[in-house]
Amino acid sequence: MVRATASLTRHSPLEGFAEQFARLPASAAVAEEPFVAMVDLWVDPSSPGAAAAARALGVDALPRTASTTATAADVTVIWFGPDEWLVTSTNEAPEDLESRLRQAVAEHGGAAVDVSAQRTTLRLRGEHARDVLAKGCSIDLHPSAFATGTAVQTMLGQAAVVLTSLDDDGTDYRVLVRSSFARYLAEWLVDGAEEFGVDWPH
Repeated sequence: MVRATASLTRHSPLEGFAEQFARLPASAAVAEEPFVAMVDLWVDPSSPGAAAAARALGVDALPRTASTTATAADVTVIWFGPDEWLVTSTNEAPEDLESRLRQAVAEHGGAAVDVSAQRTTLRLRGEHARDVLAKGCSIDLHPSAFATGTAVQTMLGQAAVVLTSLDDDGTDYRVLVRSSFARYLAEWLVDGAEEFGVDWPH
């Protein structure tokens, strides 16, 4: 008996947007960073599990303050609540990241769940990046208030996002958005960025 095998190809929710992104100016550049591993981590921050998770991720400690992050190599740990974090990795397979964290926290009453399929990642860069975001975001994005490593859950346009600042100049941001809202948000960002120039095809 011959068994049929099937291979599954991953598809980004923003498949087909590369051409629209490529037309945008460098001062308000938008790009997708697809297939980033994302794991929801729950653990008592005062327990040995929190320290074990930090060691597993290579960070000094899990963030304990709202709107903060911790980073190490390709890993970012985003504070989501008093005992919850979103861990992202650009190089590790989701199942490996989930397994590593689960091993660190399970015996201490913690949990780790792969949620990579829930969101995709957009990168917004350039001197007008903050201007684009300000069109649909009510938080103070000035670098004095939203510096490198600051991360918040907020609304951008009509989409709930996780917004992270990647520099102190207001020119580099990472936006995590639910897959079901990704195309809406991509179109919203393109529309907002076109004010600053666009390279229309001839």
